[in-house]
Amino acid sequence: MRQVAPPRCESDDATSRVAGAPATPVAAPRRRRVRALLATLCGVLLCASWAAAGPIKVVAAERVYGDIASQIGGALVSVQSILNSPGQDPHAFEASVSTARAMAGADVVIYNGIGYDAWAAKLLAASSAPGRDIIDVARLAHKNAGDNPHLWYEPAAVSALGEALAATLTRLRPEEAPAFARGLATFDMAMQGLRQRIATLRARYAGTAVTATEPLFDYMADALGLVMRNDRFQRAVMNGTEPGASAIAAFEHDLRSHEVKVLLYNRQTSQALAERMRRVAEEAGVPVVSISETEPPGVGYTAWMLGQLDQLDRALGAR
Repeated sequence: MRQVAPPRCESDDATSRVAGAPATPVAAPRRRRVRALLATLCGVLLCASWAAAGPIKVVAAERVYGDIASQIGGALVSVQSILNSPGQDPHAFEASVSTARAMAGADVVIYNGIGYDAWAAKLLAASSAPGRDIIDVARLAHKNAGDNPHLWYEPAAVSALGEALAATLTRLRPEEAPAFARGLATFDMAMQGLRQRIATLRARYAGTAVTATEPLFDYMADALGLVMRNDRFQRAVMNGTEPGASAIAAFEHDLRSHEVKVLLYNRQTSQALAERMRRVAEEAGVPVVSISETEPPGVGYTAWMLGQLDQLDRALGAR
């Protein structure tokens, strides 16, 4: 959707007097009335133009990306997020007809990529829409198939999305460039606060061994300098396969012997093995930090991340 520049409205003095005749005291008020009428008409046309254009339609496969779009675009965007509830298991999601319709009618589509939301890639390939902009976050972050897909836990990937999104919105509505620049600046300021918090925790806990039921937190753990253990177990759970007996035994040993200081537990999964490890951790007295794949309702991206970091700080500080 492209915004057409509003028509230029100017008054023509020839309408207020006979050609070549000098202006008279009576003609001046008449010219003012004509100018006022034309100015009103110009305003009406401008409003009609904006009403016809409407907000930029953004569809995000994941709620976290929809939230970022709302922060940067403000009232100039209309955002719909498909995976939007922490009660959903993203790995079990199946797209509906309404999802396909929403993505087909979007001006901008944002999706994670590298297989995390393969349904989104399939829908986009099935429906060509001239003029639709597609933002693949994995491509922005230079990730490839097989890399960890939980990109919202990597601040650099999120910042890259913010910049790409602001550039896309600006291209669609160049006259609103200052508004999008302000939105990006505000978002960048919040991201700077998150980076500072990460730096503080890294100085405090770098080198500490932790574990998790899934590789959800890996990018953030790397940023914090934590040592993540039991990768084989985590990837098997993420992919819905059974970890080997040795992987299960190693995980339990780490918990019971306190080789790890915290268990990061994805509360959006219902796999029996993940539940089992949570119970083992609780029995062994290892703190359990609950994390999620989906951003909670009513909480912005940086507040979500900071809240989880606060939980981790309390758990590690109590060891």
